[in-house]
Order: sequence, then structure tokens, then C-alpha cells
Amino acid sequence: MSTATVSNSPAKWVVLPHYAFAALAFVALSVMLLFSTDAFSGHYFHPKLLALTHVAALGWATMTIFGALYQLLPVVLEGRLYSERMAVWAFGLLGAGTMLLAYCFWNFQVGWLLHAAACMLFLSFLFFTINVVQTARQAPKWTIEADFIVTSAIWLLLTGLIGLLMALNFTLAFLPQEHVHYLKLHAHLGMAGWFLLLIIGVGAKLIPMFLLAHHTDTQHLSKAYYLINAALVFFTFDHLFFHSDLLPLYAAMVAAGIVLFLLYLRQAYKAKLRPATDPGMKQTFVALGLLLLPLVLVFVVSSRLGLPQALLSSVYLVYGVSIFLGFLSAIILGQTFKTLPFIVWMHAYENQVGRFKTPLPKDLFSEGLLRWQNASYLLGFVLLVAGVLLNRQELLLGGAIGFTITSLLFTANVFQLLLHKTQELKPFTYGSANN
Repeated sequence: MSTATVSNSPAKWVVLPHYAFAALAFVALSVMLLFSTDAFSGHYFHPKLLALTHVAALGWATMTIFGALYQLLPVVLEGRLYSERMAVWAFGLLGAGTMLLAYCFWNFQVGWLLHAAACMLFLSFLFFTINVVQTARQAPKWTIEADFIVTSAIWLLLTGLIGLLMALNFTLAFLPQEHVHYLKLHAHLGMAGWFLLLIIGVGAKLIPMFLLAHHTDTQHLSKAYYLINAALVFFTFDHLFFHSDLLPLYAAMVAAGIVLFLLYLRQAYKAKLRPATDPGMKQTFVALGLLLLPLVLVFVVSSRLGLPQALLSSVYLVYGVSIFLGFLSAIILGQTFKTLPFIVWMHAYENQVGRFKTPLPKDLFSEGLLRWQNASYLLGFVLLVAGVLLNRQELLLGGAIGFTITSLLFTANVFQLLLHKTQELKPFTYGSANN
């Protein structure tokens, strides 16, 4: 972490508001889930489900990623962030656009308010992409992790552009295909192009670092990068122009890329010098395990198996839940308490290291709350998936309650970190510096 210093990092007021907003968005998402369990018994193109999905994808996941990435780019790319002002604008537009979009979808208002929300979000993605690309251009050394991160930002911008066109199409009706056709493209580019590529790029750097694994063989990562991006390009052109039956092939290419990433992490795990025993790393490996569920379901939703429509709708819903409330949420819940404590500690105590007895990053939050958070999360996720598959309202409600408890525990821990006040430190004295 030598490059993650205060001199290289953006100011804390650029980074930390993202975590605060994301935590509150997670609470809002859980409360919305409590009041929309009935929506899970119908089609996935339900206004409340659209609102839930976009709060999860934008306010919860993307907001966290923006904040974390502004801090981590100096580590991954070994250079300063291109523009702090641009990062602040991206934050404001993402926050405002997410809240307005959620309101419009929840109440299914598809007029100018929705257009405004989509414009805000697209501008946010544009500022973010420019910031990432310009930061990467200044990097002294280009790595495969940089390839993943920069490419994911470009896919995010394309996802936002499709979303903007879809929002305008609600009232102007200029797209040649039905709305759901473009919704599938929008969703898959966002999930595989933005989230998956970004998580692989950052995870390939951070997870070995947290395990103290000096693992430098990136052949698996390079193959994964080209497989996933080739699949996305082929899928995009096919979906827009050719409408072939090759979707299972593209899904297989993405799945192969994920397997290669997991093999890379397996090699890093074997080379680790530090055991993965803390709750944050355990939750991260739970998230990687949960990735197997959408990996299987992607073949079901991309193949024409002749399933009954009711069952197919349930499978689509479980597919979405397994990504946004499964893999993405689990990895955020784990990695937040590997990155945020260090960020807060660094800004508070880095200049005192060696001269004063400073607390450790893990001392700035409650590990007990983190363990309860992880337990309630797993229970809530299992109940929610079971409720969707069995169409049982009591299981859906139990899952929503589990997520609400998780969000409250998570937010309490996050704000304990964000509101941390620098302690009065005792200086080292001769003969006690190594105690």
C-alpha cells in the first residue's frame, strides 16, 4: 500500500461522502423491499422492481464503487486522480439522478422527470469515465488491472447511454424494437461490462494484497479480459442487428472468463502469507461463492428451454437478485471493511506513525456488528431467493427483514468510521517504541 498515501490520494471529502450515501441507499433499498414483496410474484418489468434494481445498482453498488475507486486508483495505477472537482460533480449527479430515477420508477412517471434523471446519470458516468481514462493515461506503468478498470468505465458509459435512450423512448417512441428488448441489453452490459469487469480488475489487485500473496502471473486475467469483452461486443451487435440463437455461447465466454479469474484467485490464495480469518475477507469469499448461482442461471435465461412462463419469470427474478443482492452486495459488505477503515485511518493518523501509538484500522469499527451483519445478510438472501422461487410472501418478507437488519448494522458501522475523531495519542518514549 505504499502508493496509497495522503499525498497521492484525493481529499477525504471527495471519497467519504460516497460511502455515506451508499449506506443510506442500502437502508432505503431494504425498506423499499419490505413494501414491495408483492411485486416479486409478477413480471420482472414491474415499476417497483425497476425502482429496487436501480437503487441497488446505482445508489448502493455504483456509489460505493465510485468512492472506493477514487481512493484505489492511486494504488492500482500508481498516480494521482485526474480531477477531484470532476469526482465531486459525478457524485452529486449520481446521487440526485438515482433518487429521482427511483421516484419515477416507483410511481411509474415516465415524463420529463425521468428524462432529467437519465441525463443526470449519463453526465455522472461521463465525468467518471473521463476521470478514470485521464488518470490511467498518466500512470507510469500500464497493467492488466488498468485494462479492466478503464474498459469497465467505458461499458458503464454505454450502459448509461442505452438507459438514457430508453428513458426518452417512453414518451418519444423512436426505438425500432420493444422496450424489453433494449432492457436486456442495458442490464447485461451493466452487469458484465461495468460491475463484473470492474470487480475483477480491482479484486485482482486487492485480494492478493490483503492475503499478502506475491502473485504476479496474470495470464489467467488476460484471457479473462479478452473473453468477457469479446462476448460483450458480439452480444451487443447480435442483439441489435442479427438476433441469432448464439446467446448461450456468449454466456459461456463470460462464464469462462469468471472461471479464469477464480483460478487466478486460487493461485493467490495458495501463495498467501496471511490467513483469511477476518470477517471482511470471509464475506468476500462468500461473495465469490454466491457468484456461482448467477453463473448457472445465465445459461437458463439465455437458452430456449421451453420453461413455463411463471417459472421463467421466477428464474429471471432470482437471476437479478443473485447478482444485485447476492454477489454485488456480499462483496461490498465484505470489502467495505477492508478499505474504508484504512482510508479513515490514513487521513487521521498517517502523519503520526512512528512518533505516536496509533490505533489500527480494525480498531475503528465494531467487528461484532460486522459478524452479525454477515449472518443476517446470508439469512436474508436465502429467504429472499426461496420466497421468489416458491412464491411465498412470508419467505419474501423474512428475507426483506433480514436485509433491513443487515443494512442497519452496516450503516451503523460505516458511520462509526465516518464520524471517527482523531484520538489524543501518546508519544513513543525511548525503550518502548517496539512495545
